[in-house]
Amino acid sequence: MRWPIIWIIGGLMASVLPASELTLERTIPLPGVVGRIDHFALDSAGHRLFVAALGNNTVEVVDLAAGRVEHTLAGLSEPQGLFHLAEARRLYVANGGDGAVRVYDEANWTEAKVISFEADADNLRYDATTRRLYVGHGDALAAVDVDRNEAVSDTALPAHPESFQSEREGRRIFVNLPEAHAIGVIDPRAKRMVAQWTDGLAGGNFPMVLDEADHRLMVACRRPACLMVYDTETGRPVAKVALHGDCDDLFFDATRREIYASCGEGFIDVFRQVDPEHYTVVEAVKTDPGARTCLVDGAHLYLAVPRRGHRTAEIRCYRLVR
Repeated sequence: MRWPIIWIIGGLMASVLPASELTLERTIPLPGVVGRIDHFALDSAGHRLFVAALGNNTVEVVDLAAGRVEHTLAGLSEPQGLFHLAEARRLYVANGGDGAVRVYDEANWTEAKVISFEADADNLRYDATTRRLYVGHGDALAAVDVDRNEAVSDTALPAHPESFQSEREGRRIFVNLPEAHAIGVIDPRAKRMVAQWTDGLAGGNFPMVLDEADHRLMVACRRPACLMVYDTETGRPVAKVALHGDCDDLFFDATRREIYASCGEGFIDVFRQVDPEHYTVVEAVKTDPGARTCLVDGAHLYLAVPRRGHRTAEIRCYRLVR
């Protein structure tokens, strides 16, 4: 199957694009943070952003209202995935170094529980219907009962899971398996992988996002850099659009019909879903090399920018214009 490449990346790209969809409102410094920064979690009610500073072995708790770091969780082992359970006031931290998911009580930031896995605890996703927190680790996907903080199932996979997304009511989970050059489809009730999609898939498929209403799964690949869109009913690719390199986070805003991709090459790429079959570039916002993780929530996009030379690591807070 062949798809039209809608966007040709070039040096004149920024000059021919319309006014920006993203407005930089402010930056929040992350003092003392060095190395790679991984994923975020958000406490909307408490106006706090949790930042997995993987290379620093810390999680930074950022007060968004005050614009500063209010607390640092230290002594971690390559923190990667984060999840904030607002109702219980708990923060879950997946550690790639020792395979542990550490649970913190935010009342005093004490470690309440350690849920151990064999290796490389990575992405976390929560299913509120089943009250299961899914953990990508090793070559498997585990489910944790958040009431007991215990692992209750483990689904074997052919490779390490990167980003994954769950349909409502836990019907299916889609998971990127870049080492297997595939997208896996998991039945969480049967605790097994029921399908594997490889058709048209480019290499280095790390982030993904789900548009469940339109039965579309969007996957960012790194080799070559592109955004691929799959029909979740058939497993077939329906669109392919050029992307900047080293993308590690992908978000879809269903109201704006826009997709945001944070790319370590030094851009935030913004795409518009014209309809479920067609996607077009809106703009590429220049950032900095290595700034490849972000979080989109409501009216804002938060971008992690790692330390470079004498410049302190920071969070850039963008307002979504539309």
